[in-house]
Amino acid sequence: MKKYTITLIPGDGTGPEVIDATRKCIEATGVSIEWDVQEAGIDVMEKQGTPLPDSVIESIKRNKIAIKGPITTPVGTGYRSVNVALRKELDLYACVRPCKYYKGVRALYEGVDLVIVRENTEDLYAGIEFSWDSQGAADFREFMAKQNITIREDAGISIKPISKMGSERIVEYAFDHAKKFDRKHVTAVHKANIMKDTDGLFLDIARQVAKRHPEIEFEDRIVDNMAMQLAQNPHHYDVLVLPNLYGDIISDLAAALVGGIGLAPGANIGTDYALFEPTHGSAPLLKGKNKVNPTATILSGVMMLRYIGEKEASDRLEAAVADVIAEGKDVTFDLKDSSDTSYVSTSRMGEAICERLG
Repeated sequence: MKKYTITLIPGDGTGPEVIDATRKCIEATGVSIEWDVQEAGIDVMEKQGTPLPDSVIESIKRNKIAIKGPITTPVGTGYRSVNVALRKELDLYACVRPCKYYKGVRALYEGVDLVIVRENTEDLYAGIEFSWDSQGAADFREFMAKQNITIREDAGISIKPISKMGSERIVEYAFDHAKKFDRKHVTAVHKANIMKDTDGLFLDIARQVAKRHPEIEFEDRIVDNMAMQLAQNPHHYDVLVLPNLYGDIISDLAAALVGGIGLAPGANIGTDYALFEPTHGSAPLLKGKNKVNPTATILSGVMMLRYIGEKEASDRLEAAVADVIAEGKDVTFDLKDSSDTSYVSTSRMGEAICERLG
């Protein structure tokens, strides 16, 4: 039996609780894994002065594969984002977020099965920003004034880089994903009607790449129209490929269609490394209450098992998750009607899934 060494990052807030349930579920499949546990997040920052110690990056580079719990991102000030830092440091350019309906979930639609493929390293998330009173903003205003474009002196400035290379590799990834998982349709999402030189570039590259994959249907949608289309007719769509910011927003919208981000797994994949994590946040107010839904993290584990070639184990684990949700007995509060108080804890839901695996 092959043995894998995989980096395990519990995260902070409710991260350790959902990761513990996930680890036990993955181990219950019988796949042999040695966990290289690495700490990151708010608690580590208090001790080491950074939420992302070098040892975490070194571990992922050594093992190539990692799974992590959610990590708190300060809003407005402070350290920008551990998640963004990991994606940039490891060049995890493809963020893959499936949004799939499972029987028993109270959702807006049944039968939805979408995959969001989001570019992960460019766009506004590249973090090229200048505060309104900085020298960088002053220099940029001066440059734009020479182009007869006036920018208010009290305006913060963000720059949105979208490259040919970044666009080509993410669209190629979307088509490759469609082929690998027998999907038929790729939709490129953009705002090229307004942003001609960035989103326009993305769309042009997407159309070029689509010509190399004639066996896969291709179309494009303007992002605001895409939001409306998903709300009205999500079953029409299969694989969506988007620049970074739109992908972040649309993936949450798509998750809402199938019951919420508590059911939405995710992966960040590059040429050399892959990091699996739920799409939801750390919910620090619920820390230690053993209450949050572990499904998104466990399904991220399903994605990880598929990535390393353990398809049989991944299929069994996903089926066990689906069975527990469909039965509706051992599920967390968010999967129950608000008047139903018979919900179970995070750990108990994980145990129920393990029991289904035998």
